[in-house]
Amino acid sequence: MGLPVVLVHGLRTSRTMWRAQVEALDATGHRALAVDLPGHGTRRGERFTLDGAVDAVAEAVDDVGGRALVVGLSLGGYVAITHAARRPDQVVGLVAAGCSTRPSRLVVEGWAVAARGIARLPDAGAGLNQFMVDRTLPAAGRVDVAAGGFAFDVMEDALHEMLGVDPVADLARLDVPVWLVNGRFDHFRSQERRYLAACRDGHLVVVRGAKHLVNLDAPVAFSRVLLDVLARLTDAPVSAG
Repeated sequence: MGLPVVLVHGLRTSRTMWRAQVEALDATGHRALAVDLPGHGTRRGERFTLDGAVDAVAEAVDDVGGRALVVGLSLGGYVAITHAARRPDQVVGLVAAGCSTRPSRLVVEGWAVAARGIARLPDAGAGLNQFMVDRTLPAAGRVDVAAGGFAFDVMEDALHEMLGVDPVADLARLDVPVWLVNGRFDHFRSQERRYLAACRDGHLVVVRGAKHLVNLDAPVAFSRVLLDVLARLTDAPVSAG
């Protein structure tokens, strides 16, 4: 078997958003484990905390053998970076997608205000969420992202917890290779050059035509990125940590 991979989903979604990547990785001999963060998917109803999210990633890495390539997108990207900084012994390499903007208080509080307004809608925002999914994702992506349900009640907790992350400082502490992967039209790539400069061994990949949910917009291209990363990690000497 090749290097194992742990995949960490974005806000409100679940592990089902990684179906295409799990299938591609399994087909090439890499064990892939997609996790549900607290408050999401099979863990809906729990409160989201950053500590709990990092613990979920750490437990998943232990489940696949103790060290893995960790891949996170959006909220999952911030969690994956934090996990790598706290548990470098578990990380062979890191792919941080759709999270190349540091969460500032102004931005986070703006999103929180919007989230509270959406939560007061009669359907708690389900209709608006479906409208956006239907108009921004290809058919297969719509199915995958919806398969695990949507967590509408985690927004405020997750946004509040994001005020405590410092991805640039965390990236600067990592000795493992880091790949920043962003869709060409992702609004969260505004500081990707700053992120890249912070990495000791950093690589930037911009996926043409893709937006924020890059693995769902361009599943084949994103899976190829992961396979290329795994090939490079396999060819390179890996520290014992």
